[in-house]
Amino acid sequence: MKGRRNIFRKMITALSLIFSVLFPFQAFSQDYPTKAITIYCGQSAGATTDLTARALAEEAQGELGTPVVVENKAGGGQTVAATLLANRKGDGYTLGAIGSSALDIRHMILKVAYDPFKDFTYIIAYGVYPGGLCVRADSPFKTLDDLIEHARKNPGALSYSSSGTGAPHQLAIEYLAQQVGVKFKHVPFAGGAPACTALIGGHVDFTAGAGIHLNYLKQGVFRMLAVTTSTKRETRFPDVPTLKDLGYKMVPSGGDYLILAPKGLADPVFKKIEAAFRKAAFSPKFQKTLENLDVPFVFKDRQQLEAEAPKSYQFWGDLLKELGLLKK
Repeated sequence: MKGRRNIFRKMITALSLIFSVLFPFQAFSQDYPTKAITIYCGQSAGATTDLTARALAEEAQGELGTPVVVENKAGGGQTVAATLLANRKGDGYTLGAIGSSALDIRHMILKVAYDPFKDFTYIIAYGVYPGGLCVRADSPFKTLDDLIEHARKNPGALSYSSSGTGAPHQLAIEYLAQQVGVKFKHVPFAGGAPACTALIGGHVDFTAGAGIHLNYLKQGVFRMLAVTTSTKRETRFPDVPTLKDLGYKMVPSGGDYLILAPKGLADPVFKKIEAAFRKAAFSPKFQKTLENLDVPFVFKDRQQLEAEAPKSYQFWGDLLKELGLLKK
């Protein structure tokens, strides 16, 4: 009898080990989350990605029942945050608030240490980056034609700031420059906030705004000469034309605000995270935050994002090739 009990115990132990190997997330998923969740933010403090990520995290942590902490990991046009995220475990405790351009554009221009197709799990998109070509309020350039005419007469004299090389807003400026036959000097920064600060300080002649520029417009610090990444005019600035209004070809979007996870996220964990962030995104408080920041709300789920990805990769790849910016 004693021998049989020992055999039985050994069988149970063996089965438990097999079960833990084949289904390592089963027990874990039921308890998730049991500790704080960290979100790597791809932009610097004060940028719209940072401000919206913090507002979204505050709402989501109420749903998840655990703190959700945002850490700024700016640099490389949000590729620093993407690289760090790609190297974390897909256990649901590290997420990313990163612009879609870090996944569908920058790997074509920069050398990155992640595979944008394989190393991430889409959770949601909760908005799009509005774009605008802005000068200081005291700039001599009153219209886009003024700026272009000066650039034609003074080749290479005008400089502009952006939130990083390969950002949709930066590419919108390069696309415009190609169409009108001028050259601008590009000065990249680690986010929209420092890019705007450079314009305020007079270090550049204009900026490729990526969202935070709208706040400076409301304060009367900037003047926007054109909307660059949307065919619709800004609601609060209806007199500012789009590039399409002015007869130019445009990039289709300034990119999505994404919440991502590393690859390998267990489905039960994904569902808990997605449900919490979906509810947070539609909450009245978060919607008010987007309104105050002039961030257009566009919700997309994992299926939509995965379906759109091939088209996005194709468009940006073709444009980068046309602009001569594809990585060698």
